[in-house]
Amino acid sequence: MGQMDKVGCYPFMADMFHCDCRKRLFLGHLGNRMLNAADFHANDRGFGIAYLNSINRSWVLSRLAIELEEMPKAYDRFHIYTWIESAMRYFTNRNFKMVDTDTGKVYGYGRSIWAMIDTQTRQPANILEMQGGVLADYVAKDMECPIDKGSRVRIDDEVQQVGQTMASYSDIDPNGHVNSVKYIEHVLDLFPLEWHSSHEIRRFEIAYVAEGHAGEILRFYRQDNGDGDFSVRVTGQGVSDADQRELCRCRIIFVKR
Repeated sequence: MGQMDKVGCYPFMADMFHCDCRKRLFLGHLGNRMLNAADFHANDRGFGIAYLNSINRSWVLSRLAIELEEMPKAYDRFHIYTWIESAMRYFTNRNFKMVDTDTGKVYGYGRSIWAMIDTQTRQPANILEMQGGVLADYVAKDMECPIDKGSRVRIDDEVQQVGQTMASYSDIDPNGHVNSVKYIEHVLDLFPLEWHSSHEIRRFEIAYVAEGHAGEILRFYRQDNGDGDFSVRVTGQGVSDADQRELCRCRIIFVKR
Protein backbone atom coordinates (compact mmCIF):
# COMPACT_ATOMS: atom_id res chain seq x y z
CA MET A 1 0.00 0.00 0.00
CA GLY A 2 1.53 3.33 -1.06
CA GLN A 3 1.62 6.47 1.05
CA MET A 4 -0.96 8.26 -1.11
CA ASP A 5 -3.34 5.33 -0.64
CA LYS A 6 -3.38 6.39 3.00
CA VAL A 7 -3.88 10.12 2.41
CA GLY A 8 -7.16 11.56 1.19
CA CYS A 9 -7.34 14.79 -0.83
CA TYR A 10 -10.73 16.44 -1.41
CA PRO A 11 -11.71 19.65 -3.27
CA PHE A 12 -13.86 22.38 -1.75
CA MET A 13 -14.78 26.01 -2.38
CA ALA A 14 -15.39 28.94 -0.06
CA ASP A 15 -18.98 29.64 -1.07
CA MET A 16 -19.92 33.31 -0.82
CA PHE A 17 -22.84 32.64 1.51
CA HIS A 18 -20.62 30.65 3.86
CA CYS A 19 -18.37 33.69 4.35
CA ASP A 20 -18.38 36.40 7.00
CA CYS A 21 -18.55 40.19 6.74
CA ARG A 22 -14.96 40.25 5.41
CA LYS A 23 -15.76 37.67 2.73
CA ARG A 24 -13.67 35.06 4.52
CA LEU A 25 -14.92 31.55 5.16
CA PHE A 26 -16.54 31.14 8.57
CA LEU A 27 -14.46 28.88 10.82
CA GLY A 28 -17.53 26.72 11.38
CA HIS A 29 -17.86 26.07 7.65
CA LEU A 30 -14.16 25.25 7.39
CA GLY A 31 -14.68 22.84 10.29
CA ASN A 32 -17.58 21.22 8.46
CA ARG A 33 -15.44 20.75 5.36
CA MET A 34 -12.71 19.16 7.45
CA LEU A 35 -15.20 16.72 8.94
CA ASN A 36 -16.58 16.02 5.46
CA ALA A 37 -13.05 15.21 4.28
CA ALA A 38 -12.64 12.84 7.23
CA ASP A 39 -15.94 11.17 6.35
CA PHE A 40 -14.99 10.80 2.67
CA HIS A 41 -11.60 9.35 3.61
CA ALA A 42 -13.10 6.83 6.04
CA ASN A 43 -15.95 5.81 3.73
CA ASP A 44 -13.58 5.28 0.79
CA ARG A 45 -11.56 2.88 2.94
CA GLY A 46 -14.41 0.91 4.47
CA PHE A 47 -14.66 2.32 7.98
CA GLY A 48 -16.92 5.34 7.51
CA ILE A 49 -20.26 6.19 9.06
CA ALA A 50 -22.21 4.32 6.37
CA TYR A 51 -20.57 1.03 7.35
CA LEU A 52 -20.43 1.72 11.09
CA ASN A 53 -24.14 2.47 11.30
CA SER A 54 -24.85 -0.98 9.87
CA ILE A 55 -23.11 -2.54 12.90
CA ASN A 56 -24.48 -0.10 15.49
CA ARG A 57 -21.30 1.94 15.69
CA SER A 58 -20.41 5.55 15.00
CA TRP A 59 -17.47 7.93 15.12
CA VAL A 60 -17.55 10.67 17.77
CA LEU A 61 -15.21 13.65 17.66
CA SER A 62 -13.35 14.05 20.96
CA ARG A 63 -10.92 16.90 20.25
CA LEU A 64 -10.24 19.31 17.40
CA ALA A 65 -7.49 21.89 16.98
CA ILE A 66 -7.29 24.18 13.94
CA GLU A 67 -4.36 26.53 13.35
CA LEU A 68 -4.48 29.02 10.50
CA GLU A 69 -2.17 31.37 8.67
CA GLU A 70 -5.06 32.68 6.60
CA MET A 71 -8.70 31.84 5.98
CA PRO A 72 -9.92 31.13 2.42
CA LYS A 73 -11.83 34.04 0.93
CA ALA A 74 -15.03 33.92 -1.10
CA TYR A 75 -14.80 31.70 -4.19
CA ASP A 76 -11.33 30.41 -3.32
CA ARG A 77 -10.92 26.78 -4.29
CA PHE A 78 -8.92 24.66 -1.89
CA HIS A 79 -8.12 21.06 -1.11
CA ILE A 80 -8.16 19.38 2.27
CA TYR A 81 -5.70 16.57 2.82
CA THR A 82 -6.48 14.18 5.67
CA TRP A 83 -4.74 11.16 7.10
CA ILE A 84 -4.62 8.96 10.20
CA GLU A 85 -1.64 9.66 12.43
CA SER A 86 -2.20 6.81 14.90
CA ALA A 87 -4.76 4.19 15.89
CA MET A 88 -5.30 2.88 19.40
CA ARG A 89 -7.91 0.72 21.06
CA TYR A 90 -10.37 3.48 21.87
CA PHE A 91 -9.01 6.56 20.06
CA THR A 92 -7.57 7.45 16.68
CA ASN A 93 -5.70 10.62 15.72
CA ARG A 94 -6.53 12.24 12.38
CA ASN A 95 -4.78 15.27 10.86
CA PHE A 96 -5.64 17.80 8.17
CA LYS A 97 -3.89 20.20 5.80
CA MET A 98 -5.76 22.98 3.93
CA VAL A 99 -4.13 24.11 0.67
CA ASP A 100 -5.14 26.65 -2.00
CA THR A 101 -5.84 24.71 -5.20
CA ASP A 102 -4.36 27.30 -7.58
CA THR A 103 -1.32 28.58 -5.70
CA GLY A 104 -0.43 25.75 -3.33
CA LYS A 105 -0.51 28.19 -0.41
CA VAL A 106 -1.12 26.42 2.89
CA TYR A 107 -4.02 27.98 4.80
CA GLY A 108 -3.46 25.89 7.89
CA TYR A 109 -3.52 22.53 9.61
CA GLY A 110 -5.77 20.62 11.92
CA ARG A 111 -5.47 17.84 14.49
CA SER A 112 -8.35 15.74 15.76
CA ILE A 113 -9.02 12.81 18.08
CA TRP A 114 -11.93 10.45 17.47
CA ALA A 115 -13.58 7.70 19.48
CA MET A 116 -15.89 4.95 18.28
CA ILE A 117 -19.08 4.31 20.24
CA ASP A 118 -21.78 1.67 20.32
CA THR A 119 -24.88 3.59 19.23
CA GLN A 120 -27.16 1.45 21.39
CA THR A 121 -25.24 1.64 24.66
CA ARG A 122 -23.38 4.95 23.95
CA GLN A 123 -20.27 3.25 25.36
CA PRO A 124 -16.79 3.21 23.75
CA ALA A 125 -16.12 0.45 21.21
CA ASN A 126 -12.77 -1.13 20.32
CA ILE A 127 -11.53 0.49 17.11
CA LEU A 128 -8.95 -2.23 16.47
CA GLU A 129 -11.62 -4.96 16.44
CA MET A 130 -13.47 -3.36 13.52
CA GLN A 131 -13.01 -5.38 10.33
CA GLY A 132 -9.94 -7.11 11.68
CA GLY A 133 -8.19 -3.86 12.59
CA VAL A 134 -8.21 -2.46 9.04
CA LEU A 135 -7.94 1.14 10.23
CA ALA A 136 -4.39 0.54 11.49
CA ASP A 137 -3.35 -0.35 7.93
CA TYR A 138 -4.03 3.25 6.90
CA VAL A 139 -1.80 4.98 9.44
CA ALA A 140 0.35 7.44 7.45
CA LYS A 141 3.54 7.46 9.50
CA ASP A 142 5.51 9.70 7.15
CA MET A 143 3.01 12.58 7.02
CA GLU A 144 3.84 15.61 9.14
CA CYS A 145 1.48 17.99 10.91
CA PRO A 146 3.59 20.91 12.23
CA ILE A 147 1.07 22.37 14.69
CA ASP A 148 0.93 21.56 18.39
CA LYS A 149 -1.47 18.96 19.68
CA GLY A 150 -4.49 20.16 21.61
CA SER A 151 -3.64 21.42 25.08
CA ARG A 152 -5.59 21.03 28.28
CA VAL A 153 -7.88 24.06 28.30
CA ARG A 154 -7.76 25.79 31.67
CA ILE A 155 -10.53 28.03 32.94
CA ASP A 156 -11.25 29.25 36.47
CA ASP A 157 -14.33 27.93 38.27
CA GLU A 158 -15.56 31.42 39.17
CA VAL A 159 -15.67 32.77 35.61
CA GLN A 160 -18.95 34.57 34.92
CA GLN A 161 -21.55 33.42 32.39
CA VAL A 162 -21.54 35.56 29.23
CA GLY A 163 -24.33 33.98 27.18
CA GLN A 164 -26.78 31.15 26.74
CA THR A 165 -28.99 29.53 24.13
CA MET A 166 -31.28 26.54 23.85
CA ALA A 167 -30.08 23.59 21.77
CA SER A 168 -32.65 23.39 18.99
CA TYR A 169 -33.41 21.56 15.74
CA SER A 170 -30.55 22.99 13.66
CA ASP A 171 -28.03 22.17 16.40
CA ILE A 172 -28.67 18.42 16.40
CA ASP A 173 -26.70 15.98 14.23
CA PRO A 174 -27.49 12.42 12.99
CA ASN A 175 -26.14 10.95 16.23
CA GLY A 176 -28.88 12.80 18.13
CA HIS A 177 -26.64 15.23 19.99
CA VAL A 178 -25.43 18.80 19.47
CA ASN A 179 -23.29 18.97 16.33
CA SER A 180 -19.57 19.34 17.01
CA VAL A 181 -19.26 22.41 14.78
CA LYS A 182 -22.32 24.12 16.27
CA TYR A 183 -20.37 24.59 19.50
CA ILE A 184 -17.68 26.42 17.51
CA GLU A 185 -20.27 28.74 15.96
CA HIS A 186 -21.95 29.48 19.29
CA VAL A 187 -18.61 30.19 20.97
CA LEU A 188 -17.48 32.60 18.23
CA ASP A 189 -20.83 34.41 18.52
CA LEU A 190 -19.77 35.44 22.03
CA PHE A 191 -17.46 38.00 20.40
CA PRO A 192 -19.05 41.07 18.77
CA LEU A 193 -18.82 41.86 15.08
CA GLU A 194 -16.40 44.71 15.80
CA TRP A 195 -13.99 42.26 17.41
CA HIS A 196 -14.10 39.88 14.45
CA SER A 197 -13.63 42.83 12.09
CA SER A 198 -10.33 43.73 13.74
CA HIS A 199 -9.03 40.27 14.70
CA GLU A 200 -8.32 36.96 13.00
CA ILE A 201 -8.47 33.50 14.52
CA ARG A 202 -4.98 32.05 14.70
CA ARG A 203 -5.88 28.89 16.63
CA PHE A 204 -9.07 27.26 17.86
CA GLU A 205 -9.12 24.23 20.16
CA ILE A 206 -12.15 22.37 21.43
CA ALA A 207 -12.34 19.37 23.75
CA TYR A 208 -15.69 17.60 24.01
CA VAL A 209 -16.65 16.28 27.44
CA ALA A 210 -20.28 15.14 27.19
CA GLU A 211 -23.13 15.04 24.68
CA GLY A 212 -25.61 17.90 24.56
CA HIS A 213 -29.20 17.27 23.47
CA ALA A 214 -32.18 19.16 22.06
CA GLY A 215 -33.93 21.32 24.61
CA GLU A 216 -30.91 21.78 26.85
CA ILE A 217 -29.92 25.27 27.90
CA LEU A 218 -26.34 25.80 26.77
CA ARG A 219 -24.49 28.25 29.00
CA PHE A 220 -21.21 29.91 28.01
CA TYR A 221 -18.46 31.06 30.38
CA ARG A 222 -15.56 33.08 28.95
CA GLN A 223 -12.18 33.88 30.46
CA ASP A 224 -9.82 36.50 29.00
CA ASN A 225 -6.25 35.21 29.38
CA GLY A 226 -4.74 38.33 27.79
CA ASP A 227 -3.13 39.04 24.42
CA GLY A 228 -6.10 37.75 22.43
CA ASP A 229 -6.15 34.38 24.22
CA PHE A 230 -9.53 33.23 25.57
CA SER A 231 -10.89 30.13 27.29
CA VAL A 232 -14.58 29.15 27.10
CA ARG A 233 -16.56 26.55 29.02
CA VAL A 234 -19.94 25.33 27.73
CA THR A 235 -22.39 23.64 30.06
CA GLY A 236 -25.83 22.16 29.53
CA GLN A 237 -28.81 20.46 31.21
CA GLY A 238 -31.73 22.02 33.01
CA VAL A 239 -32.55 25.61 33.87
CA SER A 240 -30.91 26.11 37.27
CA ASP A 241 -27.31 26.92 38.10
CA ALA A 242 -27.16 23.78 40.26
CA ASP A 243 -28.31 21.48 37.46
CA GLN A 244 -25.44 21.81 34.99
CA ARG A 245 -22.77 19.58 33.45
CA GLU A 246 -19.79 20.49 31.33
CA LEU A 247 -20.19 19.74 27.62
CA CYS A 248 -16.96 21.12 26.19
CA ARG A 249 -14.07 23.52 26.63
CA CYS A 250 -12.50 25.78 24.03
CA ARG A 251 -9.42 27.91 23.63
CA ILE A 252 -9.31 30.66 21.01
CA ILE A 253 -6.22 32.65 20.08
CA PHE A 254 -6.87 35.82 18.08
CA VAL A 255 -4.36 38.11 16.41
CA LYS A 256 -4.99 41.67 15.28
CA ARG A 257 -5.42 42.19 11.55
